[in-house]
Amino acid sequence: MQDAVTVQQDANRTEVKRGLSTSAALPLVQAAGIGVDIGSTWAKAVAVDGAGTLMASVCLPTGWSSKEALKAIQQALAEQGILVDEAPLVATGYGREAVANAAKRVTEITCHACGAAALFPEETLTIIDIGGQDTKVIACRDGRVEEFYMNDKCSAGTGRFLEIMAQRLDVSVGELDHIARTHTEELSISAMCTVFAESEVISLIGGGASKENIAWGVLQSVVKKVSQEFAKLSEVQGQVVLTGGLCDSAYFIELVANALGRTVVSSPEARLAGAYGAALIAKDLKKK
Repeated sequence: MQDAVTVQQDANRTEVKRGLSTSAALPLVQAAGIGVDIGSTWAKAVAVDGAGTLMASVCLPTGWSSKEALKAIQQALAEQGILVDEAPLVATGYGREAVANAAKRVTEITCHACGAAALFPEETLTIIDIGGQDTKVIACRDGRVEEFYMNDKCSAGTGRFLEIMAQRLDVSVGELDHIARTHTEELSISAMCTVFAESEVISLIGGGASKENIAWGVLQSVVKKVSQEFAKLSEVQGQVVLTGGLCDSAYFIELVANALGRTVVSSPEARLAGAYGAALIAKDLKKK
């Protein structure tokens, strides 16, 4: 499939990218809403103005404590010139209950739909979100969830799965994506359980398989899991978008698109979809 990975260059995307820039010191300003998405692996936050434009963002490892991650997020936003104590805050994600000062706590399904709809302004969207501990597919219309499915309580097909396999190959997740493109053999990782899959990878390494070929097999294992969840949707409508931590993994996106037989779009900002959606919900709370 050609052109499986596309990047929008419209005015909306340019505005979002400009809002994410944190290289220059920002004046002390009041945000209209702040969204905090504390995942099992990464903690993200977004501040938006009254028009819903991104003013600042934070993305850092969650670490051992959601509460400690929240403190780091608040400090990072303050350093970017955002008044964090006055704006309404909506929390989402794995650690949302740890956000004591949240005006509201909203599920990540709802927040991802809202955020993705703002990043990819289409009437209907089908979202694939690969998080640290779960993989979700969400069908939504006008930013509202119509149907969704999540993987079971297992790290197979998730970001954590990829991290473990990348560590075993002594590469980063980004490098895993890069080297997989140069594979010369289509190896299969048959085990869906992370523990058994890791043992399988160890056996492949011991048997002399190349990193490139193993990396391809690892990515295909995740693609298979995504395809299984995607197939559960009663109907696929509109644009298919990828959110979560693999938004920069161009080859992985290409593999997903090929497996689904559909064009899949993403962008670096899409990893913030949950936090962005939470910030937009927080902005609307202020109006009430």
